[in-house]
Amino acid sequence: MTWFTGLSTVAAVIGIAIGVLGPAFAMGRAISSALEAMARQPEAEKSIMRTLFIGLAMIESLAIYVLVIILIVLFRNPLLEYIAKG
Repeated sequence: MTWFTGLSTVAAVIGIAIGVLGPAFAMGRAISSALEAMARQPEAEKSIMRTLFIGLAMIESLAIYVLVIILIVLFRNPLLEYIAKG
């Protein structure tokens, strides 16, 4: 049983590391593109910023979903009950 919880913890750490890399790169690229667009068209700053913040919120939600799934695996793992019975 202890080996299973240890492997679950290692899998959770690897999962959160991989699952957060994608949104982090996407946020960096979105911010970079927004800054470039504002440099080209300063008069459209408000529109660009509004769109940027909506996009960043959507990207951040992906990282939050990863966190929720990892927490479920760590604290309410359905396989743990199956192994305990067997």
